Amino acid sequence: MQYDGSEMAAGSADPSRAPSDLAKFRDPFVTARGERRAQSPFVRLETLWFNTGTLCNLGCRDCYIESSPKNDSLAYFTREDARAFLEEAAKISEGPLEIGFTGGEPFMNPDLLGMVEDSLAAGHRVLVLTNAMRPMQRVAPALRELNMRFPGRLACRVSLDHFRAEDHETIRGPNSWAPAIEGLLWLAANRFDLAVAARMASSDGEAETRAGFRDLFAALGVAIDADDPARLVLFPELAEDDDAPEISEGCWAALGKSPVEMMCARSRMVLKRKDATTPIVVSCTLLPYAQAFEMGSTLTEAMRPVSLNHVHCSRFCVLGGATCSATGAAR
Repeated sequence: MQYDGSEMAAGSADPSRAPSDLAKFRDPFVTARGERRAQSPFVRLETLWFNTGTLCNLGCRDCYIESSPKNDSLAYFTREDARAFLEEAAKISEGPLEIGFTGGEPFMNPDLLGMVEDSLAAGHRVLVLTNAMRPMQRVAPALRELNMRFPGRLACRVSLDHFRAEDHETIRGPNSWAPAIEGLLWLAANRFDLAVAARMASSDGEAETRAGFRDLFAALGVAIDADDPARLVLFPELAEDDDAPEISEGCWAALGKSPVEMMCARSRMVLKRKDATTPIVVSCTLLPYAQAFEMGSTLTEAMRPVSLNHVHCSRFCVLGGATCSATGAAR
């Protein structure tokens, strides 16, 4: 059964469960049941993401982008690459943006600090997603200098997959907890704009997860409000299967949501594939490999609606209510 507005209104279906159907998510405009698929319009550019490359110092279980010390399918983004898009953004955006850096582990990229500096110098806010481990710590003096030069505009979001060390390391691997905590404490001590991202495990509810992190932050002496969704960002689990309902146009009213709330209404991500000569723009951070969500080689080309025909659109964004940006997490 596909979840749609009429089913929700009648209360006859559980939108969190849908039987597998290989016909789902294929057509960008029509669902498997023949209904008009939901789309997210492009409203304006608020967040511009740069994927710095898929190389990472960790090989986490169930990483949606399959980052690892060996995966270089997305090449290192360069400072020159980023400057071209920052220049285009200056022409088409209504004001300063949030510039996000994701990976892989962004601090593995030797050009990261240069790209961060250029973004800050252009007047933007910067958000770096990091595991806060050795790649970040080895450039700590230069990172601290940037934060001092541009106070209040350089944010780091540290990935802690659970508030318990053993559960975090089940996902991230052995000996990954202590270095991450060390990096988190260094960021806090040096007054970075700081947040934490965690996974919402199916066995834990939101209240339990926030309570666990509240106790952890208190024990560490870190001033992060675990009840603030922009400071402790909880992401639903991502799975590359089709065991999720499709989203038709009728779902918006049934769910009490609007298509302009989706993160692809206000953000785009730029990446460079291995051996490619030029970067490409994709609809969002979650779909770096899906060719159907490639939107061109410029931001201008990418300023158009996005059809929500991927399981991540359904599970993560529409039903999960999640977003990767700092501004979006606060909405």
